[in-house]
Amino acid sequence: MRGLCRQKIRVPRRCFVLAQDAMTSLAPAVQRIPLKLRISLFFLTAVAKKEPKKGDVHWMNSYTIGVDFGGGAAKATLLREDGTVVTTSQREYPTYYPENGWAEHDPDGHYDALCYCIRTLFEKSGVAPDAVSALAISAGSQQAVYLDENDRPVRRAIYWSDNRGAAYAQDLWQNHRDLVYSQCFNVAAPSRTLTHMMWIRDHEPENYKRIKKILFMKDYIRYRLTGDFVTDFIDAMGSLMMDVPNRRWSEELCAFAGLSPSILPKIINPEDIIGPLTPQAIADTGLSPRTKVVTGSTDTVLEVYANGAISQGDATIKLATAGRICVITDRHLDDPMLINYLHLVPGLWYPGAGTKSCASSFRWYRDTLSAGEMMQAEKDGRDAYDLMDEMAAAIPPGSDDLYFHPYLQGENTPYYDSDLRASFIGARLFHTKAHFTRAVLEGVGYSMKDSLDRVVSTGATVKQANILGGGAKSPLWRQIIADMLGVELVMTKNSDSSLGAAMLAGVGIGMFSSYESSVKTCVKHDPTVHVVPNPETAGIYAEKFKIYREIHDAMAPVYKKISRP
Repeated sequence: MRGLCRQKIRVPRRCFVLAQDAMTSLAPAVQRIPLKLRISLFFLTAVAKKEPKKGDVHWMNSYTIGVDFGGGAAKATLLREDGTVVTTSQREYPTYYPENGWAEHDPDGHYDALCYCIRTLFEKSGVAPDAVSALAISAGSQQAVYLDENDRPVRRAIYWSDNRGAAYAQDLWQNHRDLVYSQCFNVAAPSRTLTHMMWIRDHEPENYKRIKKILFMKDYIRYRLTGDFVTDFIDAMGSLMMDVPNRRWSEELCAFAGLSPSILPKIINPEDIIGPLTPQAIADTGLSPRTKVVTGSTDTVLEVYANGAISQGDATIKLATAGRICVITDRHLDDPMLINYLHLVPGLWYPGAGTKSCASSFRWYRDTLSAGEMMQAEKDGRDAYDLMDEMAAAIPPGSDDLYFHPYLQGENTPYYDSDLRASFIGARLFHTKAHFTRAVLEGVGYSMKDSLDRVVSTGATVKQANILGGGAKSPLWRQIIADMLGVELVMTKNSDSSLGAAMLAGVGIGMFSSYESSVKTCVKHDPTVHVVPNPETAGIYAEKFKIYREIHDAMAPVYKKISRP
């Protein structure tokens, strides 16, 4: 034993503290054993243990939970310290559409979803609450929750895809472009919180008067857990109210909505640990009082992180409800039509481009125009998307000159034009349902190329990227994207924002020593996915893309007439 105590074993400080806490709680007789020997015995016993059985408490408290709030559902991930995703849970919630072009979420409904997801993790895994060391939350940026004097929501949160702030965004950009861009490095868009606040001021004056505090969606849910009034600097950037160079709220920008920065949350780091869980939160979620809560961040940066994109030159391409291209750089990209955000990793950014309707275009096409395929797929016990992919694969690249523009909700990058409309152009008698199906996949691909070209024009380079999102499950769509963009595509496993949130929680409490070590431990690539562009097909798409752009340029003025008679 004496020799054992002399062994120079490097033990993480948090493990030493755990061991010391455990040993000092033992009976007085045991406490008379020298402290170093007691700690050595503790670690020998722990190492000798096998994986705990269902319901056992893990000796090292080595689990974290990440919860992400997407467009229609919350997803929670239970992550073990060795990088294993133990289990996941999900809970859907509605998106409300009070008017055409509007979209809202119920903040308290999101909190209920969080409670359900966390309890379900415990039920499915058998992991005890005491074994969960930390929790972090992720949600889409720009969604503000407006609180009254009793810290209750004044109204539902306006979702980022909502267009009611379009006129305010246009006014800000036309008349105050230099101020907005110099402080935010982003365009004034209808998705931004500032434009939502300006709309509420003018159209809901009674609600506006009741607003005493403003939080963002993930921060409100976390506020329900801890009572802390804070946000992280990445979520703050999405509001169009932050002076990014100085990491503070901008009095000049807030003034456009008549706001004082004092009603906005304190800006801290995503990995910071904040207050303990409240008794009510413990009762609601089943979490242990010992579980730490980490600030959290936005869905996109945590998804980028979960895909291992934490070094300069890394890139991600997302085919989800909306499309997103992110490149990791050491600076913002100086183009107001691009999206600029700071990264979790100090000194890095994840600028890029975002489209409004990506996989949602294919879902719309399925639900609206593919009833027969849905019925056939149900009869055959298959996924309708797989059947539609087979149809599209039988059509040559370019869909025999049938074009689809996926502007179902207007468009963000590279146009920021809410008046754009979706359309099929070039239909002839010989075109079949399969042609239209492939045209949708290609139209989304063209829109992603439109965005990537804008990114590359700033000097950024993208040769390889991680592809993610629901649309990335389609081998055909992956190949179309690779051919159009001229980018090699790879894929990771379990790469969504809830995993990124769980990893962030681990960094916050020291489970992982750095972002780099967390990626090395948790991010696992899928060896079966490596898509290389086909030079012949890429050449075809390069020519077709020129026509795609010509159609946009010709139709954009027409769409403005349709939208504003």
